Amino acid sequence: MNLKTENWGLSPYAESEQRQSSLVDSIAKGLEEERLIICSHPSVVTLGKQSSETDMDGWDGEVHKISRGGKATYHGPGQVVMYPLIHLQKRVGDLHKFLDHLETSMILCLKEYGIKAHGNLDRGNPDGTGVWVDGRKIASIGIACRRWVTYHGLALNLYKDPKAFTGINPCGFDAQIMTSLEELLDQKVSREEFEIKLASHLLNFLRQ
Repeated sequence: MNLKTENWGLSPYAESEQRQSSLVDSIAKGLEEERLIICSHPSVVTLGKQSSETDMDGWDGEVHKISRGGKATYHGPGQVVMYPLIHLQKRVGDLHKFLDHLETSMILCLKEYGIKAHGNLDRGNPDGTGVWVDGRKIASIGIACRRWVTYHGLALNLYKDPKAFTGINPCGFDAQIMTSLEELLDQKVSREEFEIKLASHLLNFLRQ
């Protein structure tokens, strides 16, 4: 089954959400091919279905309430964001397996850079969903599904961003718990190279 890859570059959040929504409906009707979207966003906070007033603590920038699971998270230009728009019944089977694929693809990609990462070690605590390195969170996962087609996805902190997670409690945690690949390596890596590596790992799972 074909699975297209598109890179939207630095895309305004509201615009990318609208584009995703339109594609989800078209994919469900068989009018569009499934695809993996790669992008990043200007600084924005998104509020998932489990968000509460305590998630916000001084953020004064753009905010969007969205349909994914989870609490508040930050998106910014220093992240690599990937949105797999796939038909679960045709490819993966269920949401839990899909979440595992997102998680494992990031862990394998980080391993290529010498970083030992792991997923949520406490499956009973959904707030811990994502990818962790030595007790700090480097990536978040938040997904939604409509008519068996997935949207939203993963966000990995590639570069250090001084604005990142200030004024919010990301996914229910203190902002200081977040880290980035740049901080862990003490140097920047090529965005293009990283996106290619991560997309390759994720596509290996989704095309099975």
